Amino acid sequence: MQKRKLGKSNLEVSALGLGCMGMSFSYGAAHDENEMIAVIHKAVDLGVNFFDTAEVYGPFTNELLVGKALSPIRDKVFIATKFGFNCVPGGKPGTQTLNSRPEHIKEVADASLKRLNIDSIDLFYQHRVDPAVPIEDVAGAVRDLIHAGKVKHFGLSEAGAKTIRRAHAVQPVTALQSEYSLWWRAPEAEIIPTLEELGIGLVPYSPLGKGFLTGRMDQSTTFAGNDFRSQLPRFTPEAIAVNLAFVDLLRRIAEEKRATPAQIALSWLLAQKPWIVPIPGTTKVSRLEENIGAVSVQLSSADLRAINDAVAQLPVEGERYPEHLAKMTGL
Repeated sequence: MQKRKLGKSNLEVSALGLGCMGMSFSYGAAHDENEMIAVIHKAVDLGVNFFDTAEVYGPFTNELLVGKALSPIRDKVFIATKFGFNCVPGGKPGTQTLNSRPEHIKEVADASLKRLNIDSIDLFYQHRVDPAVPIEDVAGAVRDLIHAGKVKHFGLSEAGAKTIRRAHAVQPVTALQSEYSLWWRAPEAEIIPTLEELGIGLVPYSPLGKGFLTGRMDQSTTFAGNDFRSQLPRFTPEAIAVNLAFVDLLRRIAEEKRATPAQIALSWLLAQKPWIVPIPGTTKVSRLEENIGAVSVQLSSADLRAINDAVAQLPVEGERYPEHLAKMTGL
C-alpha cells in the first residue's frame, strides 16, 4: 500500500483509509461485531493503517467497535475520531445537537480514549463547526489536549475557508475532512486552494457518493427508514434517474482500464493531489479489496481531462443534504 502525508504534517498514512461509520450507524442496522472486526483486520493485512470513527456514530458503539478491533495492534495504525455534538444514545443520524464548548471537547476526548482503549487520539476532528463557539476557542481546547498528550493532531470537518484559517492560526490543522467526489466537487472552488496554501491534508468522506458511484443502484433502489440516504434529496428515484449518467461514465472508463466504477472514482480522487486520502467505507471484505485495488489504477493526464470534460456536461440532480443539515456545512 502506498503512503501519503496529510499536508505538511508528519502524519503519514495509507493512501486509502477505512471509514468505519457504516458498520454501526447511518446505513441501516448495525452489523455483526465479529464480522466487522474481521473486515477491519483484513484492511490492516492489506496495508490500510488509517481508520475513521466518531463518538456520534451509534452514538458511541462505533468507537467501541474500532477500539476492540485496533487497540491490540495500536502500534500499526492511526485512529481518527471526532467531537462536536451532544450525543444521545439511540439518536438518529442528523438529530444530534451541536456542542463544541471547550470543556465538552475535553470531556469527549477522555470518553473517546476510554472507548477506543488507547492512550492518545491520532487525529481529533471537530465534526461540524459550532456557530455558538468561536473557532479559536475550539482550536485552543484541542491545543491543550495536544500539550497534555491526549491528542496528536487537530482536524476540522466540513469547515469553510475562513474558519480553517482562523483555527490554523491558533493550532495548526493537520487535515480537513470533507465530502468530495466526482459528483460533489464544491471543495475545488475555495477549500482545496486554501488547504494547499496552508499545507493541510484533505480526507474525503463519501468518496463513492454514499455508494452511488459503485454502480449498484438504479431507480428501483429503495432505502430503509433507518438508512440515512432515505432522507437525502440526491437519492430520490427521480434524482437517481438523472444521476445515473455519472455511473455510465465511470463504467465506460472502467471497461477501458479493466477496473470497476468504484476504482475509477477513487483513482480520480487520488490523482487530484498527493495529500488527499479518501476513506471509503464498507462492511464487506470483497468491497474492501475492490476499493484498495484503486491504488493500482493509473489514470493519465489525458484520462483525467476526459473525465473532467465529461463530468462538466453532467447535471447533478438533488442537493446532497436536506436544508437543516446543509446549514451545518461550510461555516
